[in-house]
Amino acid sequence: MSTILRHLRQLRKYPSAVFGLSIIVGLLVLSIYTIVTIPYSEAVRLWRGGEEVWGDSAKNAWPIWYDFVTGKRQPRTIVLKTDSDGVVKDVTSADGVTEVNMTFTFDYDAEEFPPEMILFLDSEYTDKQPFVAMTWITPDGREIRVGELTLAKSDSFRFGQDKSLTRRLGNVRAEQGLFQDPNSDPPAPLDGTYQLKVEGVLFEEGGDMDAKLVLYGSVQGIAGTDHQRRDLLVALLWGTPVAISFGLLAAAGTTVTTMTIAAVGVWYGGLFDSTIQRITEVNMILPLLPILIMIGTFYSRKIWVMLGVIILLSIFGAGIKSYRAIFMQVRTSPFIEAAQAYGASNRRIVFRYLVPRVLPMVIPSLVILVPAFVFLEASLAVLGLGDPVLPTWGKVIQDANSQGALYKGYYYWLLEPAALLMIAGLAFAMVGFALDRVFNPRLREL
Repeated sequence: MSTILRHLRQLRKYPSAVFGLSIIVGLLVLSIYTIVTIPYSEAVRLWRGGEEVWGDSAKNAWPIWYDFVTGKRQPRTIVLKTDSDGVVKDVTSADGVTEVNMTFTFDYDAEEFPPEMILFLDSEYTDKQPFVAMTWITPDGREIRVGELTLAKSDSFRFGQDKSLTRRLGNVRAEQGLFQDPNSDPPAPLDGTYQLKVEGVLFEEGGDMDAKLVLYGSVQGIAGTDHQRRDLLVALLWGTPVAISFGLLAAAGTTVTTMTIAAVGVWYGGLFDSTIQRITEVNMILPLLPILIMIGTFYSRKIWVMLGVIILLSIFGAGIKSYRAIFMQVRTSPFIEAAQAYGASNRRIVFRYLVPRVLPMVIPSLVILVPAFVFLEASLAVLGLGDPVLPTWGKVIQDANSQGALYKGYYYWLLEPAALLMIAGLAFAMVGFALDRVFNPRLREL
């Protein structure tokens, strides 16, 4: 153990190893932060939530740093409720009729038009449905009749889908026509203060009405959103502990188990060793990915089930052959004969004398193996065989691919998880190659 620690201290001589270790430590810190701040149950709730969770988020919104790419201020999401600042609500009742007047006031200074606008309405009545009329007031004083609506108890008005409003605006989409500067060419938004007046009539005493105006933006959050309005930051954050734990557990479980089986087989020899070799030879010709696809299709796609299957199928891999060749040389060493002479048990010889002799060669290969399993987990998710509950990097890529993100220009949707995968793989590879130079005398720099 002291020899291994002494070798590990030599990593400081390799800048690539220091850089890789810094990234790995950063990923571990990010994993701990994610698990503490976003518990597993909360992450699942957020990722599987629908309109009730992400209703106020924009759809397919770029990250906020997209402003620096375009050089323009993109519209942000604006949410105005009846209890928000800038919203005035007035309720009057007389002769069995209740009038509810609401005025939504907000400032708009973006250089692009909002992609979507929705007015959500909730009303309280017994039999007679309320009636609502909406008027839009621009900064230059123009009043535009938006439309009228007979309400259900929970209803919504989507500006861009109202054909009558589109015709009144000159056959341009409502999100453009309501904000357009009439003197601009090409069309551009008019900066200033806008108002939406909502005049509701409830044909019953004691009735009430509430509304929420949402102007969805083109940019939102650090990582953007997807087609279901979900914040991609949730998946990118939770993808970190999933990827790191999956890679480390799979690499450590496979390497340690394979090395132990090879050591036991070499020491006991005979039929036991021969059986291990025949199982290994059969397992080496089995295709790993098709088997995982079958298990994911017919049995379970849970990530820990897949992890267990990967470890089981990887135990009897080509590594057993390599370790066996090394152990065959160690078995004939003088210190093994000395251990036998003073009566050491078979178990002690295997775990105290055989296995420690190959640990310096195992550590680099274990670290280098981590990215392979990280990419394997992502590959399964891209093929649609990822855990349906957990948000992971591979699941984000699979969603982006199925929704045609590249064709629609949502490059961030693919680039963010792909960049994290490459960074994690590069970090472990840099450390692994440096460890190989440290522990392998033939590769050690003079």
